[in-house]
Amino acid sequence: MVKHGHAPGATAAEVAGLRWLAAAGTVPVPVVRSHDEDRLVIDRVPAGRPSAAAADRFGRGLAGVHAAGAPAFGAPPPDGPAEAWIGRAPMANVPAADWASWYAADRVLPYVRLAVDAGTFGPSEAAVFERACARIPASAEPPARLHGDLWNGNVLWDGRKAWLIDPAAHGGHRETDLAMLHLFGCPHLDRVIAAYEEVAPLADGWRDRIGLHQLFPLLVHTVLFGQSYADQAVAAARSF
Repeated sequence: MVKHGHAPGATAAEVAGLRWLAAAGTVPVPVVRSHDEDRLVIDRVPAGRPSAAAADRFGRGLAGVHAAGAPAFGAPPPDGPAEAWIGRAPMANVPAADWASWYAADRVLPYVRLAVDAGTFGPSEAAVFERACARIPASAEPPARLHGDLWNGNVLWDGRKAWLIDPAAHGGHRETDLAMLHLFGCPHLDRVIAAYEEVAPLADGWRDRIGLHQLFPLLVHTVLFGQSYADQAVAAARSF
């Protein structure tokens, strides 16, 4: 599989992310065969259908990826750039010790500002996100090794197992990956979560925090695709 036409630095970020996820050894990731500034060559994932057994395996494996950890919240993969990308949107990887303040400063408010600059949000919408950020609870979770863009299209199934592709990998809160699976759907999601919790039980109240963790992907999609996601992002912030 050959990918080309990346934004500057995006290939290096994707290569570093793929290798970092693969190093956990719990969910298969395509092998990087070669790359340069504009082109990435990886193994093609065999096509198949998702199954309940594969979902169970994926849930346990994803828990293992998260448990492999990161040096800090916002930390890039080894050799990965600080100025990275999530899809076609910029994403800064700035290490921080405290999750709540980092999530507000580096994963919510930068995309609110981009949406304001584009005219998608006005001052009243921006204020909703500022109020939500002021209420983000502290977390005792250690930095997890996140895929970072874990929507259904980046989970491929070969019939026996799930593969991870196209990461925006960084250190973060493990609930953010799981919230993205809930936002955009995932085959056999209930089984994925149940298998995950067999290995790594989630903290009490995690379902109540799904909307909080979905602010990041919803805002990224607002920046990339405009008004179709803006209303959903504002609603999630108001609900939180």
